[in-house]
Amino acid sequence: MKLKCLAAVALTAFGSTAYAQSSVTLYGVIDSGLLYQSTNAASFSPTAKNLGSVFRYKDGGIYASFWGLKGTEDLGGGYAVNFKVQGVFDSGTGKFGLSDTAGVPALFNQWATVGVSSPFGTLNMGRQIVPMAFAMADTDVRSAQYFGSILTAWLGMNTAAGWPGTNTNGPIGALYDSNAIVYKSPSFSGVSAELEYAPGGVAGSIQGGTRESAVLRYSNYGLNLAAAYYNGHDTNPGPTTVPTGVDNNRFWYLGALYTIKGFSISTSYSNGKNPAHGNLVDLDLVSLGLGYRFAPDFQVTSGIYYLHDANNSANKATEFALGAEYSLSKATTLYAQVGHVNNKGDMTMTIDYGAPVAPGMGTTAVNFGLRHKF
Repeated sequence: MKLKCLAAVALTAFGSTAYAQSSVTLYGVIDSGLLYQSTNAASFSPTAKNLGSVFRYKDGGIYASFWGLKGTEDLGGGYAVNFKVQGVFDSGTGKFGLSDTAGVPALFNQWATVGVSSPFGTLNMGRQIVPMAFAMADTDVRSAQYFGSILTAWLGMNTAAGWPGTNTNGPIGALYDSNAIVYKSPSFSGVSAELEYAPGGVAGSIQGGTRESAVLRYSNYGLNLAAAYYNGHDTNPGPTTVPTGVDNNRFWYLGALYTIKGFSISTSYSNGKNPAHGNLVDLDLVSLGLGYRFAPDFQVTSGIYYLHDANNSANKATEFALGAEYSLSKATTLYAQVGHVNNKGDMTMTIDYGAPVAPGMGTTAVNFGLRHKF
């Protein structure tokens, strides 16, 4: 009996120790609203027709709805093992978000990583949001939101380069990368760096399907600066494309955001190019943002984004956006926003992520909704 009691005490103590050193968190966001758009198309196809105005339920006015699990095991001495799985879903239909494969959803399409953090930085491995996306968000007054921001302008760059919008494997830069290895350095006086490499796993081609990127950031005294470089091979493949290692995706970005006494101003310049066919894809993007926080729970932001085709001056697009956010609590935000995009030539830039417009068509959109974190 004593032996059984001692064993039970030992198991209880071991279980308590393991629990104290580890943590797992369920978290997520539901972001739902209504959208009116004056013109609308069924897809980003270069032959898509204008279907007229639309009024609809729209998930993701600020960012997409998502849910995930994350956990940490403390190894001691400043070292820890971390994991994170996260995926988006449409709160209107319950459908999961897209993967790299056209038309195929994925449960964890944003994050599926395991990694190690230490005093020397963090290393994460698996599918994840790429460093350049955070660099762009940190230097945009509109914070790379799903409505009228540097994100939607950059997506316009991708549709201009031939991205159909049916997968997450765009031809210019990347929002997510599969099989990625990302190292993030500690911050030294506000300066930090991130390096990414994603092996392609293509037999017979060491560069087939590979991705690499680097980001340098500075954040101090109200100033955010970011420089990003991304290079990819065999991106935006067709259904029968055989990876050969062709260097067809190059993107670089310079951005700055400064905040003082409630005012915020941002600017950026970026270029997206297909190095293998620069005569076909060479696009410049310029942005300017201005915002003001009237109170800790209320802010207004605005942005102008101009996209230009260096190979064809007739192809250009300008996007304007204005938004207001009011925090009911730390977890719940009300928002309202309005925007307009003016497309010329073959451009298909959209004001709202996931709401296509026909080539060369302008559109005005109004969106309001509720975002809740749990």
